[in-house]
Amino acid sequence: MRTIKDTTDIKHLVDTFYGKVRNDDLLADVFNTVIQDNWPEHLEKMYRFWQTILLKERTYYGSPFLPHARLPVEKKHFDRWLELFCETVNTHFKGEKAREAKWRAYKMAEMFQLKIEYSRKNPIPPLL
Repeated sequence: MRTIKDTTDIKHLVDTFYGKVRNDDLLADVFNTVIQDNWPEHLEKMYRFWQTILLKERTYYGSPFLPHARLPVEKKHFDRWLELFCETVNTHFKGEKAREAKWRAYKMAEMFQLKIEYSRKNPIPPLL
């Protein structure tokens, strides 16, 4: 196991994690339906996102919630996403950045789930 210290580590994390997502019984249909043949572009965006979050290198610009706002997902999807993410981190990485990655994934899943739930119950879109 190694620490998350550079872009190579971010790419390994993202590629391994999304490899699991793409083949998961619960998540594959959601992701593959939305992303379709655009996986290389999606992975590049995820590299930049996690590089910005974990390495403090400003390479991602945008609002990560918007693409997820209308997905057909429920709590079980977020739970499985987190399970796969933490499993990936725990299998391949150790140290402070690994702990931070799991914490940030948990907070992001929590926020996305709350915002999606809110938007389904209220006609006014949430603040992005």
